[in-house]
Amino acid sequence: MLKIIIPTIMLLPMTLLSPPKFLWTNTTMYSLLIASLSLQWLTPTYHPYKNLTQWTGIDQISSPLLTLSCWLLPLMIMASQNHLQHEPIVRKRTFIMTLITIQPFIILAFSTTELMLFYISFEATLIPTLILITRWGNQPERLSAGIYLLFYTLISSLPLLVAILHLHTQTGTLHLMILKLTHPTLTISWTGLLSSLALLTAFMVKAPLYGLHLWLPKAHVEAPIAGSMLLAALLLKLGGYGIMRLTMLMAPISDDLHYPFLTLALWGALMTSSICLRQTDLKSLIAYSSVSHMGLVIAASMIQTHWSFSGAMILMISHGLTSSMLFCLANTNYERTHSRILLLTRGLQPLLPLMATWWLLANLTNMALPPTTNLMAELTIMIALFNWSTFTIILTGIATLLTASYTLFMLLMTQRGVLPSHITSIQNSNTREHLLMALHIIPLLLLILKPELISGVPS
Repeated sequence: MLKIIIPTIMLLPMTLLSPPKFLWTNTTMYSLLIASLSLQWLTPTYHPYKNLTQWTGIDQISSPLLTLSCWLLPLMIMASQNHLQHEPIVRKRTFIMTLITIQPFIILAFSTTELMLFYISFEATLIPTLILITRWGNQPERLSAGIYLLFYTLISSLPLLVAILHLHTQTGTLHLMILKLTHPTLTISWTGLLSSLALLTAFMVKAPLYGLHLWLPKAHVEAPIAGSMLLAALLLKLGGYGIMRLTMLMAPISDDLHYPFLTLALWGALMTSSICLRQTDLKSLIAYSSVSHMGLVIAASMIQTHWSFSGAMILMISHGLTSSMLFCLANTNYERTHSRILLLTRGLQPLLPLMATWWLLANLTNMALPPTTNLMAELTIMIALFNWSTFTIILTGIATLLTASYTLFMLLMTQRGVLPSHITSIQNSNTREHLLMALHIIPLLLLILKPELISGVPS
């Protein structure tokens, strides 16, 4: 555990002390080294916890998410090079340090075995994200986006703190392994119901559940590219991971709780997919598609079967890579045309033919085409939900149809059609961007060969 966390923290002095010429090279190189080291967490084992220290341990649910979070740091640094190139060196250092600071907190949040430490690291990831959005965002609206993000997260996570403290007074411990051995404290009483609600609400806002999702499109649209990748690929997964962790503890979760969440999640998947069909803003469209995919994850982790948990796990990983890649592609368009409006960036395929290939691949992955893990995850979740209640097939079916249609709409709008008259010259796509896209899509296509690495099933 420490052999990843300590090098990650040591990236900070390296960012400060690197000569300006080698700043990007050093940080990218060393974070890639850390990412390749973190692949060892995926090794299958019969033990419930690997790499166990006193406060951290890695099991089948957290190891894929941990590897994903280490994998995305070099990609975020690579994606941010272009839009920081005219800034003074001090600001570049500050930006990279903000990205690196959030990393140990995310690693801690995913690997901790103690609920209080989990809460602290869960909240601590908010501060660097806020700095990223409110300092390096593109429009002046970034301040209101930051305020939305801050208050949504804070208002929802204070009840979580109270519920964790209540749990501690009930059981005398917050260690996950001991909590599994104690009797379920959250019984079917008003106290139990409200504390379960408080435990879940924070993660529902983070995940985001439809209805509590209003901060997400704002934050995504205003964030710089690294902030968008961080939000889509990692911070949304914190919500899903928290739900999966804590629903295991609330042994028989009462019907009054999970019916509203399930209906909201499935209905939200349908609603946000149809919102996507009417979007004019490219980043906003990708943000709303994140909401609909995470709705499936919430619905799956609410019914608590083995199938649904493994489906939710696979969907979280594949959605992390896919939406991160889509944001990178949207950013390459934005850096060339300085506009996110779909009408103003049409017909780019003849100009950037290789980028059009990446667009096609990313969009096919997003609409869950075989042979991608997205398809495997969505099928697993739909089968689990259908087994739980046959009626859900209507909602999930329509949501899948709408997902396919808005993805194709996005592809056709950006790549096909008449080139707008104001685009006269456009800079070529460069090797860095192609490497960035390749590092997103190659793991995604390789994972279908051995999906049990990310399925959260003890192998």
